[in-house]
Amino acid sequence: MEPDFSKNDGLLPAIAQNAGDGKVLMLGYMNELAWRKTIETKKAHYWSRSRQKLWLKGEESGHVQLVQEILLDCDRDTILLKVVQLGGAACHAGYQSCFYRRYENGRLDIVEKQVFDPREVYRK
Repeated sequence: MEPDFSKNDGLLPAIAQNAGDGKVLMLGYMNELAWRKTIETKKAHYWSRSRQKLWLKGEESGHVQLVQEILLDCDRDTILLKVVQLGGAACHAGYQSCFYRRYENGRLDIVEKQVFDPREVYRK
């Protein structure tokens, strides 16, 4: 059974999780086109809300997500991708996870080491 794209204006949250250790890497959004491309290629595709277009995760950086398993929640309106993250980093800021900062007592502290320098990877 497919995700229910009739919900949320056809844009569903998609969580990318490291298939090896279960670490949450990022949250993106998928529409039906991103879903189909992900199924077809076994590489994570998302819908960019800011650019209003389909994107292959890692198309610029080379840090592609190879999909190992796909799970849907009970309402079929949230997607969980278990992935192998190439390049060691899912975050465009150069960290393994987009959740590299901890909020505590009104502060945000970086709790991961940076894997790459985004200025080097995303030269325009």
